Amino acid sequence: MDESIIYAKKYLEDLLSFFGLNTVVAAHNSDDEVIELNIPSTHLNGFLIGQHGDTVRALQFIVSNALKNNDYPIARVNVDVADYKKSHSERLTEVAMEWITKVKDTKEDMSLKPMNAADRRTIHKVAGDNGLKTESVGEGRDRHIVLKAQEN
Repeated sequence: MDESIIYAKKYLEDLLSFFGLNTVVAAHNSDDEVIELNIPSTHLNGFLIGQHGDTVRALQFIVSNALKNNDYPIARVNVDVADYKKSHSERLTEVAMEWITKVKDTKEDMSLKPMNAADRRTIHKVAGDNGLKTESVGEGRDRHIVLKAQEN
């Protein structure tokens, strides 16, 4: 296993032990140079995920910064708790398909509600895969996507 993965896995396990959770984190390297860390389902799922996934994103940020600060070659990290992000992405994809269909049918642009960067990436990908153009507008927490109706 790569040094970056070993360090990230141990760092997250140590961090979780501060919360009284002694668990083994599954770790592997995905194709696009991102370390995938999966925390198995426990009695602390809600706490570790946080409201709208804020805590799991914070854990991800902490581990990523620890890798950067220690000069590891891979510093991008994706932390998931009990497949929360995976199921969230699947639900978001289903909703995005409904939005895409509506934009194609009405031929009117649609502004979506503000969302985090990971959710915006999902929407951009799904829309692009279905022949729709997208644009991110706004700054910070107000950043959102506009689904663009195709002009003939």
